[in-house]
Amino acid sequence: MLFAGRTFPAGSVGMKTFLAAVLTTILICAMTLAAMLVLIRATLYLTSLESPLWRALAFAAELLLGVVLLLGTVWLATHLAVRIFAPKVDRFALTQTKETQDAGPPR
Repeated sequence: MLFAGRTFPAGSVGMKTFLAAVLTTILICAMTLAAMLVLIRATLYLTSLESPLWRALAFAAELLLGVVLLLGTVWLATHLAVRIFAPKVDRFALTQTKETQDAGPPR
């Protein structure tokens, strides 16, 4: 409880933000590594198939799986980064501002 009563300047990064950034980085690295391991295992299985028809179907499925896994990892990384580092906005004040702008000039 070293910083219990202390307030931080507006530009400083809080401990929760720092921990969230570190955990997000670890999560994204683990997900990317897991996706690559799944794709390597699928490639090894694909090359062991004898039938050209099944090999072609497995190749198409592996391409789709790779796109889904790796794009999903990138999407999650950017989504979490935006959630962590985006400036906090008061949604109620934003709603009030939009309503007053849409109302037009007073009559």
